[in-house]
Amino acid sequence: MNPLPLTGLRVLDFGHTVMGPSCGVVLADLGAEVIRIEPPEGDRTRRLGGFGTGFFATYNRNKTSLALDLKHPDGKAVLERLIPTADVLIENFAPGTMERLGLGWEQLRGQNPRLVYCALKGFLPGPYEDLPALDEVVQMQGGLAFMTGLPGRPLRAGTSVVDIMGGVFGVVGILAALRQREATGLGQKVQSALFESVAFMVGQHMAAGAIAGQRVPPMTARRITWGIYDVFQARDGQVFVGVTSDQHWQRLAPRLGLHDLAADATLATNAGRVAGRERIMPELERIFGAMTVAEVQALGREVLIPCAPVAHPEDLFDDPHLAASGIMGATRLAEGLTAALPMTPLHFEAAQIRLDRQPPAVGEGGAALLDSLGIGAHERQALAERGILTLPDDAP
Repeated sequence: MNPLPLTGLRVLDFGHTVMGPSCGVVLADLGAEVIRIEPPEGDRTRRLGGFGTGFFATYNRNKTSLALDLKHPDGKAVLERLIPTADVLIENFAPGTMERLGLGWEQLRGQNPRLVYCALKGFLPGPYEDLPALDEVVQMQGGLAFMTGLPGRPLRAGTSVVDIMGGVFGVVGILAALRQREATGLGQKVQSALFESVAFMVGQHMAAGAIAGQRVPPMTARRITWGIYDVFQARDGQVFVGVTSDQHWQRLAPRLGLHDLAADATLATNAGRVAGRERIMPELERIFGAMTVAEVQALGREVLIPCAPVAHPEDLFDDPHLAASGIMGATRLAEGLTAALPMTPLHFEAAQIRLDRQPPAVGEGGAALLDSLGIGAHERQALAERGILTLPDDAP
């Protein structure tokens, strides 16, 4: 099997929660050696409950773990032996944290001039750069929660969309900096941020408001763009149907037996169907309401219109397309519990993304890494006994 595109790159992942680890896991899935740097007790994300229960397992596959006390001089000395071997460093701590640890860009560039240093923050440089930020905070601040919720009731998106987007933009910046390093021989600092990621995502709404000359309403109260672009109640669930072209309508209406509507010239265009929704929608609601979701889906495939069930995330475990696409990896979530989770959604002609390493236990893989740096078993054991280093029970 051919190597993945980033094979041979070494990445030090100081990320936590979602933003940093999501950046690191994409690089890991693409073949980079990603070393998760965490405190001796393990990253706190490992112990989250509720909404955050699955964070660690989801964003830390294909990585090894080095569990070090970086506040202790001996732990810091171990890391200083690792820094010159790295191509990339990722961190998403609060502003100033890495500098206080002696691990800021200006402090490390002398140790490794080829290092690409990716800082993932709440804000890019500017008036807000030192403010604390979270995914949900910037969804509010950037207008995304307004666009998602009902009028007067802002609502965050149902996943950590900004953390993930900021992490993936970090990957883009890292790859661009590595490409430039090929020409200059030098690394550089690159930054990605939550707030600017939200701004990028709501740019389409900003443009719409500028064109209209007024504030755009939330998506839940949006001006209708397509005549048929709705969730319908079927016999056994809900299904979304979109008719976004005149050809869609010409294929759908006769197939549903709506011959009078199909022949009506006032409904031949999307603008006409928007104006005529009070005639069209009751008929579609009646027809789809008598069908199962599977029958509506089969109809959509037959007449080639966009159509999909309203699914729950757990329904994706059994999705036949995801199973066939090769992006699902059987991931260890806890002792004795494994589930197929989606990996980085890319397909390469010459290589295949795969799950080579389960999310690591605290310190898993650290012994072999330190051995490669000349830190032998006796020195590792001494560090572990002093609480500076954590190694799994079976580490040599």
